[in-house]
Amino acid sequence: MEDTVEIGCGTDGVQVTDIETEKRLAAEAAAELVEAGMTVGLGTGSTVAYLLGALARRKLDITCVATSPATFDTARSLGLDVRGFTGIDHLDVTIDGADQVGPAGWLVKGGGGAHTREKIAAAAAERYVVIVSSNKLVDALAVPVPLELLAFGLDATLRALGDARLTDAPVSPDGGVLAGYFGPLGDPGELAMRLSAIPGVVEHGLFSPAMVSNILVGQGSRVHRRRPGD
Repeated sequence: MEDTVEIGCGTDGVQVTDIETEKRLAAEAAAELVEAGMTVGLGTGSTVAYLLGALARRKLDITCVATSPATFDTARSLGLDVRGFTGIDHLDVTIDGADQVGPAGWLVKGGGGAHTREKIAAAAAERYVVIVSSNKLVDALAVPVPLELLAFGLDATLRALGDARLTDAPVSPDGGVLAGYFGPLGDPGELAMRLSAIPGVVEHGLFSPAMVSNILVGQGSRVHRRRPGD
């Protein structure tokens, strides 16, 4: 099911199509889903940056958990009550962006290297809301799939993965080595299971549609609310 919400137009009613505007509109629509008293998981990335500002402007009494040091620092600087993810066993909602959204609702995430924390926050939430601009919608998912790997036995893990390459990025927030899988993608469900089964793989950036409650897509001056597979 999909519905469309008119968010706003540019000067003199000209439709706005700028990608940054689409990110902002999707983030602002997601911020409106948050209610006072909620515990909110905050994702990582440029679209989430707009979410943080929108939540701060609402001045709600909420508790936030951040998936990266950058999100934590920005959220706190904006006055949000953000805490470490300890002593909290569930989240009411987690809101995050995505690098790719496939037709069936599979996501590729992890361009910022925080996909392990992002997946934990997604799984812990009653609702997982994804916010993207229209350029993140793809006809088919493409490699690379981000990976977080243990440093111990790294060469053996890379050999087991096949076509995987280390990135130039620093380690993850939890000290994991970041890499990308460049081999055949095929069925994302089958690949997700194969990657998860390899010892040394901490986490991969394929997120199942089963995790996702809604996808808010900024398109022009509108936000489309979709469910995985729509």
